[in-house]
Amino acid sequence: MPTTIQLTEKTKYKLERFKHHPRETYEEVITELMELAEEDGLEFNKKTKESIARSRADIKKGRVYSTKELIEELGI
Repeated sequence: MPTTIQLTEKTKYKLERFKHHPRETYEEVITELMELAEEDGLEFNKKTKESIARSRADIKKGRVYSTKELIEELGI
């Protein structure tokens, strides 16, 4: 199920640089980066784990927007 995530412009720019071609999705870029991290045996640091936990709590409490809601709110 597709979902919306928030990224800073800086993070978006960094993800763009990892793309192999312009039509590659962020999903593909992030998946490839995670697979590379798993292969290298890297783990998330404490700050990242805490951020993930907060995000999961937001989702459980319904503090999220669907793509449709976000488009309507932004008037896109």
